[in-house]
Amino acid sequence: MLIIPAIDLKDGHCVRLQQGDMNSATVFSDAPARQARFWADQGAERLHLVDLNGAFAGKPVNEEAIRAIVNELGDDIPVQLGGGIRDLDTIERYLDDGIAYVIIGTAAVKNPGFLHDACYAFPGHIMVGLDAREGKVATDGWSKMTGHDVVDLAKKFQDYGVEAVVYTDIGRDGMLSGVNIDATVRLARELRIPVIASGGLKNVDDVKALAQFEVEGITAAIAGRSLYEGTLDFRAAVVAAKNGK
Repeated sequence: MLIIPAIDLKDGHCVRLQQGDMNSATVFSDAPARQARFWADQGAERLHLVDLNGAFAGKPVNEEAIRAIVNELGDDIPVQLGGGIRDLDTIERYLDDGIAYVIIGTAAVKNPGFLHDACYAFPGHIMVGLDAREGKVATDGWSKMTGHDVVDLAKKFQDYGVEAVVYTDIGRDGMLSGVNIDATVRLARELRIPVIASGGLKNVDDVKALAQFEVEGITAAIAGRSLYEGTLDFRAAVVAAKNGK
């Protein structure tokens, strides 16, 4: 199981939010590219980027910082990116810039045809981000709840050809309250494609608990606030993720 460090971008800075609240942003770095290099040097095998402004605006906002990160990393590690991706031209531009995987969230829920077209046009490069609370999917930077069941939607998108599902329990994200393992495992067991756990990862015990279910299809976990605030040591997390203990 991979541990994927997250860099959430707001106004060109590396930040973390609590439960998606843009007004609760804590700035961790004014130099996202340098932060990306730090994680690469620590041994990260993939990086997770989110254009937070883009997620709310519905269009890319932090492209300059994203390009700087990709240019800094070169071919060292693949980068996955979500936030504000609503059309095929944006996907093509990001892939041309060197992004390895594009994560489609709100647009997948609101316009499934777009996700289907993206999977057809860019096979192997499209993931879907499903953010849920109590089993129901949220959109628009978590500001709107829908009636969609997360498992049903994930199965539908699996058939479209997405590479993986990035699953976030929005009741826990940024709260250091622990991963919702039961919900994540329940989703993974229903799918044939990998599930990447996101939201609430607190410490190495969470990593060990998740790693027990790698065989169920949980191939990675995204870590953000826990890494920046020091409740999770990255290298210890990597060891725990690989060994399951």
